[in-house]
Amino acid sequence: MKMTLAEQPVWQIVFVPDSPTASLFFTLALLWVLYPPRSIIIKRIGHVIQALAVVTSVKYGVWAVSIIFAGWMQGGTQHWQDWMLIASHSAMAIEALIYVRFFGFRWASLVVAGLWTLLNDTMDYTYDIYPWLPASLYDHVDGVRNFTFGLTLVSILCAWLALRQARRT
Repeated sequence: MKMTLAEQPVWQIVFVPDSPTASLFFTLALLWVLYPPRSIIIKRIGHVIQALAVVTSVKYGVWAVSIIFAGWMQGGTQHWQDWMLIASHSAMAIEALIYVRFFGFRWASLVVAGLWTLLNDTMDYTYDIYPWLPASLYDHVDGVRNFTFGLTLVSILCAWLALRQARRT
């Protein structure tokens, strides 16, 4: 984020902290469940945040793990921190799918969350503000970009399927 602030326009900062933002959405989504608002407008905003929590947690959880393994496969060095990131990001994706049954969002909120996440991907790879990559993947940014967009679509589908399954039980 520091580098983006130093080298990019300030308005782009909202698109930078991807995994931390996913965790923020998840925390806010849980607060909406624990302390349900009475206002319909606030409730609808909460539904969008809940959809964002699921889509972005699944996406960035899987993305980080995949990028670490891809970096290793391209000859990158393994670090002990990588294993911590693999564990925490895997848990991030799994917990979102577990907690989706407590969330109240519907397809309209999921569409908004999906569009935001696709916009974020577009900003990341148009303005080079994408998340950290291992050095071994810098020659493969186009492939990472394509994987990222595909993963966003899969994450939206996973959120929809998990929500649909949760409504059946």
